[in-house]
Amino acid sequence: MRQNWPERLWLVRHGQSQGNVARDAADEAGLHEIAIEVRDVDVPLSPLGKQQAEAAGRWFAALPRNERPEIILASPYVRAKQTAEIICKAGALAGGPARSIVDERLREREFGIFDRLTTAGIRARFPEEAAHRSRLGKFYHRPPGGESWADVILRLRSMLNTINLHYCDRRVLVVCHQVVVLCFRYILEELDEEQILAIDRQSEILNCGICQYDFEPDARGLCIPTLSVWNQGAPMEAEGTPKTAEPEAVAGSR
Repeated sequence: MRQNWPERLWLVRHGQSQGNVARDAADEAGLHEIAIEVRDVDVPLSPLGKQQAEAAGRWFAALPRNERPEIILASPYVRAKQTAEIICKAGALAGGPARSIVDERLREREFGIFDRLTTAGIRARFPEEAAHRSRLGKFYHRPPGGESWADVILRLRSMLNTINLHYCDRRVLVVCHQVVVLCFRYILEELDEEQILAIDRQSEILNCGICQYDFEPDARGLCIPTLSVWNQGAPMEAEGTPKTAEPEAVAGSR
């Protein structure tokens, strides 16, 4: 009996956000705070981020119809919902444009008291907590009021159960965030802390970069997730759209 997995699963990080731009400016100026007045959940795409999403949408739309995504799931954060909407409008889904399904379990990792602070700001305002994070490591460190990577993984295990239950044998596209993409890899490939952090150090997740898993059953009907595409910049490369990848930081909008 075949295991309950999607036929294919894509993970796409949202396009560049205005928060990405503001954080870069704050870091370059040596500031302690990122100049964003709205909640992290409300930070929209930058003009470049919209172009990246359009390019990604056209890349999916260029696939044969029987290979395009059938379902699109998105984080509730504005930058992710905008990316999903733009991808849909570009004709990426096999059934034509459709409303993306928003699920709060796909949201960005919550930063708690570190929200809107640069690395320099955290060290200046919360030196003891910064030292604790350095000792514990970012996989398990939970800033007060925020989440660790392990916390994100816990909610994503539930998310995968929902995907397997409702979208078994379907082609599913998920639009989410950098740490969320990495935590999906941790679960699907049964990695450990050292392995996923090594992957994190190798390269930054591109804005609108594509990750793809295939689920082909073996003779016993058991499906082992197979990573066939990782951090693919093809949509941007094909159209000459600038690629961006914001480094992992302990705080700030991404």
